[in-house]
Amino acid sequence: MKYLEEGEIVNCITEITKRDILDLFKNGLEIENFFETKTVRYAYFGRLEELDFLKRLYKLEEMPSYDSRFPNAEGDILQHTVNNDDYPNCWVFEDKRFCLQNGNDEMYLKFLCEIFHPTVRNEKGYWKEFLNEINKLLQNDGYELYPKEKISNRDVYGWKIFQREEALFVPYSQRNEKDIKEKKIVLSISKKARKQIYEFLERCNMEYQATDYTGWNYCTNIATDVFSDIRQFYVPKSFNSQKEYVETDSLADFIMATSPFCVLDAIELFARHSTMDNFEDKINTILKLNNIKFQLSNGRLVNSIDFQITKNSLGKVDEAGLKELLQEASKYYDENNMQIALEKIWDAFERLKTYYCSSTVDKKKSINRIVKKMGNNQQAFMNLFDNEFQTLTHLGNEFRIRHHETTKIDINDKKYFEYFYRRCLALIIIAIEYL
Repeated sequence: MKYLEEGEIVNCITEITKRDILDLFKNGLEIENFFETKTVRYAYFGRLEELDFLKRLYKLEEMPSYDSRFPNAEGDILQHTVNNDDYPNCWVFEDKRFCLQNGNDEMYLKFLCEIFHPTVRNEKGYWKEFLNEINKLLQNDGYELYPKEKISNRDVYGWKIFQREEALFVPYSQRNEKDIKEKKIVLSISKKARKQIYEFLERCNMEYQATDYTGWNYCTNIATDVFSDIRQFYVPKSFNSQKEYVETDSLADFIMATSPFCVLDAIELFARHSTMDNFEDKINTILKLNNIKFQLSNGRLVNSIDFQITKNSLGKVDEAGLKELLQEASKYYDENNMQIALEKIWDAFERLKTYYCSSTVDKKKSINRIVKKMGNNQQAFMNLFDNEFQTLTHLGNEFRIRHHETTKIDINDKKYFEYFYRRCLALIIIAIEYL
């Protein structure tokens, strides 16, 4: 994602991607069907009437008409999509009133998410195939659609910044090896909790057919993949009945009788390989029930005491620039790169200040509006949050938050980085809840 001065975001979805998505809905998608390829189609408005779909996103009665016989877009569209039926297929994508061709990324992504809303989508149609193809196209420009919540046990899709997987995933114990050795991170997992974790992972331990480099098909399972990943970093071991710490490839032995940090490794790696629905929610329930102060978020375990930006928090952010900065801050924090994490969270704070900015609303008015919402019209809390905005702004002016600012006070202790980061994050998290 590219930025101009003061965090201004450059729209990243290219004309090429938008044209490819339009062609997808216009011309259909080719899929493999047994031994032949066939073209399948899916209407962007799903099982709704086209006009009803558009009403979910736009106030058509307030939009202009291109037909002088009608006072607004609603009458115009009704006439030309129902009565005359002379608008071309997928006309809306190129109609300037809907800002899909030349509007901002947020508007375009919101439109795409609505296509796959449970109320809209045709469950008997090829919506999943179209969703997958659209995601492939969006990922080239740095976005993806993802299931952010459920309604009636059906996925509701939101959008987020697409982060390509690392070539090699580094599990928890290895990412935090130094802090674990120095006893800065301590962890104990009871036998009861280990048993629950093992039983859950065993339910996820699906068998499947794989093919080796010679073309030979063989049967394997997820646990085998997990142990293979672990062996890239260390030999998996557990205590046997003689209390000897020996190599193992038994999932039960590994979970029940190894280092608690190795148990975290197994959870993360199972999360990467498992196809179980709501894996994160289910493992987090087990951790919470057993008072284990960790939670799985976006495939990584983090200390829940060090409250971080979670998938649920990000799902509430509708502004692309702010969302990306929060994701980057969280990523660098997890990687223990505190200087860059602090830069990103401070950039997010500056971006937050402009949340309501427009041609008639400047940054100061935007902050006042944010504070009013956060304070819920209670003067004491409005004063509290206003003071916090002012204090954090002062800290940003005094201290060297960004590494290129050479005229400010250096932050020379990791604990100070932690303090600034957490204080700024606390304000952003509460602001997100009210915005």
